[in-house]
Amino acid sequence: MTLDAQIEAVLFWKAEPTSVKKLAAIFEKSEQEIRDAIAVLKTTLQNRGLTLVELENEVTLGTSKDVSTLIEKLTKEELVKDLGKAGLETLSIILYQGPVTRAEIDYIRGVNSQFILRNLLVRGLVDKVENPKDRRSFLYKSSFDLMSHLGISNIADLPDYESVRKNIETFKAAAMADVTDTPADSAATDPLNEKISEN
Repeated sequence: MTLDAQIEAVLFWKAEPTSVKKLAAIFEKSEQEIRDAIAVLKTTLQNRGLTLVELENEVTLGTSKDVSTLIEKLTKEELVKDLGKAGLETLSIILYQGPVTRAEIDYIRGVNSQFILRNLLVRGLVDKVENPKDRRSFLYKSSFDLMSHLGISNIADLPDYESVRKNIETFKAAAMADVTDTPADSAATDPLNEKISEN
């Protein structure tokens, strides 16, 4: 598979802006090779439903302006649907653990959460902010609209907030201890290691 096709797959999976430097590290290529492949991908996506969005030194996939009317219609339909179990589960993690990275959400849920997060962002229930510890990733936190819907003025007003937070921290500590106790050669391929270092 060509490098541009692989980059397309990674950008689709990540569903968020990714730096050229990060892509170079993922594929073990030079930044110039990544930029050349991105140029090819941009050309490949012409007259397609997806487009390559570039800003400074980051790239991401977006929908083409030619399908904006359709996307707007689908978005409105999505907004009137129930959140569902997956949405409520993700929202609970963000409420009690936020600000939190997508990698942490994925680990706690045990599945990829990118589409659920996108849904919650569209509804205005969560906000995506820059991660001060790693500018290549983002943090998800509760929005003011969500707090308003819940009728709370402070996150700490959530039911059993302190005990739930404590349980989460205990869970994370136990998970990290398991990783620490794992032999060095197998720890490198441990799913938790990969998820924590992902972003």
